[in-house]
Amino acid sequence: MKRIKIEPAWSFTDEAGNRLDPQLFGLLQGIHRSGKLTEAAAEVGISYRHAWNLLNKWATFFGAALVEMQKGRGARLTPLGDKLLWARQRVAARLGPQLESLGSELNLELQQLFEGVEPVLRMHASHGYAVALLPRFASDFQLDLQYCSPQEALSALNRGACDVAGYHMPTSATRGPLMQGYRRQLRPRSHSIIRFITRCQGLMLAPGNPKGVAGLADLVREDVRFINRQQASGTRALLDILLREAGLSSQRIRGFELEEYTHSAVAAYIAAGMADVGFGVEAAAHQFGLDFLPLATEHYLLLCQRSSLADPSVVRLLEMIRSQPFQAAVRELPGYSLDRCGEVCSVDELFDDA
Repeated sequence: MKRIKIEPAWSFTDEAGNRLDPQLFGLLQGIHRSGKLTEAAAEVGISYRHAWNLLNKWATFFGAALVEMQKGRGARLTPLGDKLLWARQRVAARLGPQLESLGSELNLELQQLFEGVEPVLRMHASHGYAVALLPRFASDFQLDLQYCSPQEALSALNRGACDVAGYHMPTSATRGPLMQGYRRQLRPRSHSIIRFITRCQGLMLAPGNPKGVAGLADLVREDVRFINRQQASGTRALLDILLREAGLSSQRIRGFELEEYTHSAVAAYIAAGMADVGFGVEAAAHQFGLDFLPLATEHYLLLCQRSSLADPSVVRLLEMIRSQPFQAAVRELPGYSLDRCGEVCSVDELFDDA
């Protein structure tokens, strides 16, 4: 059965009702990447002439040029072109998880029209690059993937709202508020842990690290602008742990109160020049061409009821994450590693290994 994917699309309309083609964003992305209008036009699948006309129409629409042509040196985006491109990328990064969740709901509803075709696995999980791969490889079962905070995912499992919960925990921290919260949600007698991946988190830095940020201590400098994750996220909890261990006060960090809701949204914010540094996974920094300073590793784990391990949908999930194609895709993610992926253990064994 076909699976539907929802993506954000921009539409610009002026007071006269004139609407311009959003195809321009692909053109701007190509120019930013290659510095050549010919290559950018080929990437979008249009002629050089059409690309040139498109740029002129948008320049007229906004009243300013979006691209500057340099004789013998190709093309580069103007400040307006840069702002439009980064604004689109920030919106896509911010809304991506919500749209993926909506797409999952739509696919489940379509699946229910074909009753009995495939078993359904309901998963509530903290968003991440490896988790986002799961729908692409799911076969012979319908994956209903809903993104939420780690605590919300665990709570959903305990009240029967999902079959599998995805959350992450530091590889070295076994005490503190975060781990206490997890221990309250984990039930050793009835829960089983499915090991998934290990990923690296650290400081995402503006390209070239112009502020010379060398560690957490530099975050309290007055000339360094920070962009944060939302308070309920596991990444924010990890950052709080690291700051507490370093004896640093978050109140001294400029921009600590500013929040984004995904790793990629933080990276896009920095790439747009709106902050100098953020905290997140290496894969997000790589996606947006940022520098990265590793600080911590954490396990991303899947939790289910022990009795669910024999369910057809869970069996197929295990087969999928143990498969060579899925694990090859994870290996392509910077900062991700396959740490006993697909191995099942008890809650007590997990904390014994921590």
